[in-house]
Amino acid sequence: MSNYSKTGLKRFIGTMLILSLLMGMMISLMPLEASAEVKTFTVGFDAEFPPYGYRAENGEYVGFDLDLAQEVCKRNGWTLNKKPINWDSKDMELESGAIDCIWNGFTIDGREDKYTWSTPYIDNSQVVIVKKESAINKLNDLKGKNVVVQADSSALAAFKGEDATDENKALAGSFASLQQVQDYNTAFLNLESGMADAVCMDIGVANYQIQSRGDAFRMLDEKVSSEKYGIGFKLGNKELRNKVQETLLAMKADGTFDTIAEKWGLETSVCLDPDDKYIDKDETPVLPGQSGNGIDWGAMLAQLGEGMGRSILIFVLTLLFSMPLGLLVAFVRMSRFKPLQWIARIYISIMRGTPLMLQLLVVCFGPYYLFHITLTENYRFIALIIGFSVNYAAYFAEIYRAGIQAVPVGQREAASILGYSGGQTFRKIIFPQMVKNVLPPVTNEIITLVKDTSLAYVLTYLELFSMAKQLSAAATSLVPLFVAGLFYYIFNFIVAFVMELIEKKFNYYK
Repeated sequence: MSNYSKTGLKRFIGTMLILSLLMGMMISLMPLEASAEVKTFTVGFDAEFPPYGYRAENGEYVGFDLDLAQEVCKRNGWTLNKKPINWDSKDMELESGAIDCIWNGFTIDGREDKYTWSTPYIDNSQVVIVKKESAINKLNDLKGKNVVVQADSSALAAFKGEDATDENKALAGSFASLQQVQDYNTAFLNLESGMADAVCMDIGVANYQIQSRGDAFRMLDEKVSSEKYGIGFKLGNKELRNKVQETLLAMKADGTFDTIAEKWGLETSVCLDPDDKYIDKDETPVLPGQSGNGIDWGAMLAQLGEGMGRSILIFVLTLLFSMPLGLLVAFVRMSRFKPLQWIARIYISIMRGTPLMLQLLVVCFGPYYLFHITLTENYRFIALIIGFSVNYAAYFAEIYRAGIQAVPVGQREAASILGYSGGQTFRKIIFPQMVKNVLPPVTNEIITLVKDTSLAYVLTYLELFSMAKQLSAAATSLVPLFVAGLFYYIFNFIVAFVMELIEKKFNYYK
């Protein structure tokens, strides 16, 4: 075959390959164009709020509200995107467009002006749960008791909200404490262990929790408050709200809505009525990072200042206990007695290999579940400091060990020849050099500790970041979080500055 023929054949093959590639690209794009017409309906929900929305044992997100949303999507040809959200951040999720609505046992009462609402579909009440053997039988028996509610919940609003009744405000004022937790699992941990005397929550959730946890709890007959659940859309988004509402009414008319409610044991709470009117009080959209009601800077800074004081208290006490404990663990870790050495190794491995959040929970609730020791409210802060201290001691121990072993062996031998005892050698020769060697990594750990104090929320201790999240949720604004971030930065700047001065003091050879 001539060179010309070979060249022509190559061109022909190349052309065919290019045409095939282009056809393949066109074919692959066709279904993408078709799928682009399908709307994705993103529902924001609390994944720890059964029976309305939660994560089942098989890993799927299920619940009454999610079943309703799934049916709405099915009838409209939409794709349902179930998006678990941090409940404290729900407003920012909605304002940013990350979710289309908040649909998860969401109380209308007290929030009428903040969202574009569907009409109510569930009647709800706030009830009180106590241990079965508790002497608390009526609401007045809660005086002087420790009561738990979920943060930014209807229960909290029933006691301290603007629309709370005078009776409930007075009752809340009589509590020994009103604790705010992130989820109901933590609430029941507090109740079971004795650190709380009662939990206030939605009646639907309460019934589910009592059934799930056996015969250990009971519900008081008196109700704290009553309200209605609706679906919250971004303020002004009437078009989507109307479409979802029409579909729900169609589901109610053909019996599908009631079937789903019966599946989840909520048939007696259904209140969806075609004659109900929308609550559209204010259609002025709230921009992301802004508040519809403005921010009381004085009150916000005062509360954040209080939270900063609590964070600093955790920081100081943790350093006070963890740094000397870490030195002790370092000595045990370097011991020539193998059993002691292995105990230290296992301790360090566990502390560094498991989440600090889990360690805090174990220290706080472990005594009750392991040894059946009834705990008190005062133990909560003690457990917090113990948990932080034993965790950071493990990290400091390894830093100290590295610093000690970095001192040349010849210096120990020289000290021995000069007649120094072991204690004198450590105090006058090894320890000063060890401190000099470990200051940079110790500084890093100390700065990390400042930020880790935010984990105190897990034990229902309101430090800076927890307060900022609650203020941010209440104001529908990111400003409190940014201010809290500024507080953290200033404190870390001061810590880093002080540690730098100490480092310079020890740089006596420069």
